[in-house]
Amino acid sequence: MARPRLDNPRYYLNRHLQWLDFNRRVLEEAHDPGNPLLERVKFLAITANNLDEFVEVRVAGFLQRIEQGDGHSGPDGLAVAEELEQVTASMQSLVRDQYKCWNEKLIPALARESISLLPVARLDGPAAAAAKNFYDRRVYPMLTPVAVDPAHPFPHVLNKALCIAFLLRKRRRSAKPLLGVITVPRALPRLFRVPAPEGAIRYVFLQDVIAAHAARIYRGYEILAQGAFRVTRN
Repeated sequence: MARPRLDNPRYYLNRHLQWLDFNRRVLEEAHDPGNPLLERVKFLAITANNLDEFVEVRVAGFLQRIEQGDGHSGPDGLAVAEELEQVTASMQSLVRDQYKCWNEKLIPALARESISLLPVARLDGPAAAAAKNFYDRRVYPMLTPVAVDPAHPFPHVLNKALCIAFLLRKRRRSAKPLLGVITVPRALPRLFRVPAPEGAIRYVFLQDVIAAHAARIYRGYEILAQGAFRVTRN
């Protein structure tokens, strides 16, 4: 009987796809209602941090190999471009599941325990006043807004820094839209606790507080759209 060829790709799994499968198993712990609620939140945060590191190191490695024209296939028979394609699809699926876990399971579960993460528009009088005071005293002095135009190129964004992009237009009909960018200060907590009724805990996200006051930063501009983004670098 002939010995099996140990270089046969069907004998091997792709280590990068297997790592993503492991991270998905961690995410399953966040889905599991049998785990303590705040531990579930922590498991979700762990999967997000793990994915950041994966993109920084492994995805960056794929891109570098493609730039160098590396045509080598791994033990599983996948060329680097095929690996990147499959890894990208797996990451996209994982991120969709992370959002589903957070929005459809954890946020409702937290709300049942009287823990809420609210948009700024839903804050009542005392909470809205506290958020405004927090912005005026601690947030606004740390902001450096940028407008991107032919004279001002897109700014260098620090690795994993959370930013908010604004589509702006000067308040005249003939004005063309331009892009504005604000980096969310890392020195401040991502969550700010606001006053709440007795027995309740309420937070707002720092980026939501900044976005809610953006018109005060970009005076003379109409804000057409906005969205948060991050850049992950190797």
